[in-house]
Formats: sequence, C-alpha cells, structure tokens
Amino acid sequence: MADHGFRIDRRGLLAAGAAAATLPLVARATSVAPGLNMLASQKNMRIGSAFAWNPSGADAGSFANPRYAALLERDCGLLVPENQLKWQAIRPAPDKFDFTHFDAMLDWAEAHRMAMRGHTLLWHKSQYFPRWLNDHDFGATPRREAERLLTTHIDTVCHRYTKRIASYDVVNETVDETTGALRETSLSRAFGGAEPMLDHAFHAARAAAPSAQLVYNDYMSWEPGNEAHRSGVLRLLEGFRKRGVPVDALGVQSHIEPVSDAPAGVLAARQEKAWRAFLDTVTGMGYQLLITEFDVADQHLPTDVAMRDRQVADYAGVYLDIMFGYPQLRDMLFWGMCDRYSWLNGFKPRKDGSVPRVAPYDREFHAKPLRDIVSAKLIATARRG
Repeated sequence: MADHGFRIDRRGLLAAGAAAATLPLVARATSVAPGLNMLASQKNMRIGSAFAWNPSGADAGSFANPRYAALLERDCGLLVPENQLKWQAIRPAPDKFDFTHFDAMLDWAEAHRMAMRGHTLLWHKSQYFPRWLNDHDFGATPRREAERLLTTHIDTVCHRYTKRIASYDVVNETVDETTGALRETSLSRAFGGAEPMLDHAFHAARAAAPSAQLVYNDYMSWEPGNEAHRSGVLRLLEGFRKRGVPVDALGVQSHIEPVSDAPAGVLAARQEKAWRAFLDTVTGMGYQLLITEFDVADQHLPTDVAMRDRQVADYAGVYLDIMFGYPQLRDMLFWGMCDRYSWLNGFKPRKDGSVPRVAPYDREFHAKPLRDIVSAKLIATARRG
C-alpha cells in the first residue's frame, strides 16, 4: 500500500476542482446504473473506498484527479485514507504532528457529503512504524513513556476530529499471520507486552472518542492456509471481551484471492464452512463486522481479460453472499476503485505481465463485472434494521 508523498497548496486544490467541474458529463458518469452507495443506503448500508494523496491529480487515486473523483462521487458514501492518517504520515517526531494532507482529504470528503473512517490509530508492525519510534529511548520508566506516546497520539487525533470521524481502526494487524501470536515491537516491549498495550489503546480511544465505533482491523482470510491467523484473531477478540476492553467491531479487510482458476463455487465449497464458523464466533461474542479493504487478487487467473473479469466477479459474489448474510455488517469499502491505482500492481504483479484486474473499474475508469456483482448482491441482501 504505497504512500503518495506529495504536497498541496490552495491554488492546486482550486485548479483541480475547476478541472473537475469542466469535464463533460459523459466523462464524469461511468454508467447510467445506480451508484453503489445509493443501492446500499436502501438497505441501511454504506459503500466506500480508500483514496490517496496527490494534489496534482495527474495520475493518482486522489480526490484531485477528476476522473477518480467521479468514481468516488458516484459510488461512495464513505472514504478512508490509504496512508495519510498513519503514524509515519502524521507524526514525524515524538512531539510533532502534521495533518496537512489528511485535513485536505477530510475537507474534500465532507464537501461531497461523504463520511470518513480513521485508519489507523496504531498499525502494529515494526516495518510500518516511523523510524524514530523503532529507535526510541523509552528511558528508566519505559511503561510510562510508552503510555505517554500512545495516549498522546490517540488523544491528538481523536480530539482533532471530534464529530468528524465516527469509526476508527484503533489497532491494525497485530496478529502474526504465520503463528497467530501477537506481534512485539519497540512500543509493546516498553509496555511489558502486546496485550496491555492493545488494551490501553482501546481504552484511550474510548475516552477520547466516546461515541465512535472502535474497530480491530486485520487481513485474516477465508482462503486455506490462514487457519493460524484466524485462530489468533479469535483469541485476541475473546481476550478483549473477558477483560472488558471497549472493542465494537472486527474489520475484515477482505483482500481475497482465488488460489486457482477453478470455478468460484468449487473454491467456496472448500472454504465456506471454516469461514462461517469464524464469523459465527466473532458475531456470537457481540462484535459488529465491516469489510474494510476489499479487492480480488487475480494472479492465479487466466490472461484472457473477459474470462478473468468473470472469474473475479464470481469469486467476489460467493464471498459477498456469505458476508452480506450477516446483519452485523453494514459497511463495505474497496481498497481503491480502479485497477490503475491498486496497491496490488506492485504487491502482487501477474507473472504474465498483464495488468491486474482487481477493482470495480479498469485502468480507463470503465465499470467491470466486479462492480455489477456488488450491485446485484446489494439489491438482493436484506435491509438492516
């Protein structure tokens, strides 16, 4: 998930807005079908997407790119910053914050009547910490210093966006995907362990944002080979409940990936029982669900574009049949709206050299079968109470 490190000025924003306003209507509307969020709202749900930072808008999944902004405006009622609210983006030093980029993103979202999720108050992986945090001297009383750093971060973000952000990924990806154990970092070691650090993060978030939805977000998958990861997430959620930690929901990232080009129904038959058992356990503990980062990796699918698009859509369809069947799920966010700017282009490139086709729109901003299947599943799902 690449960070887009660009700067912006007010003239750049105004120019981008003017460019968007002068686009022909046919260029701004990708189809005459109802917007996805409009369909979702009829079921008391929301559809959203990640978006990135690039004030020039020339070639990025940014609000300043008129063609990309048109997709967001058409299909989304909810947005999330891809990178611009993470520690490495907003906290360049222990006692310094810089919200310039994120503030511009939030202003744009609100101007277009879209809500914003907060991602994330703590991405608990050393490689995604700012360098200063990995190298920090926690002194003679490390627990006290660790609490100060974490509480200051959470208080600063949550108080700044009071009444503007109503859902936070408080902690992101703290369960090791290979072992199911909790990760340890400079911060958790200073706390005396990951568990007290995680508990502190959620309690601090509840104190700073008492009415916000507090989410644990992770990418445990329904595909085979993720059993240890799922078990670790369940242990974490069970521990939260036993200790009275204020966690409201599980964010299911949903970076799904067919492991072969077998029919979607065949793949689902191998995976569905274990996945439903996992979700049943999560919801049985009283947690809500969100799909927070949806896309469909296609590196195991055929080169032929029409065939691949159909298989991506079919695989998404069987997954969404399961997920939408849980009334605890109200929000679904794509991790980007079009193939041109997907993080999977670099993270999971195709061996045949063709462009991954993983998002609801292609590189030229045309709707694909994946968008159609999401539309169909929204129409078919039950309204949330």
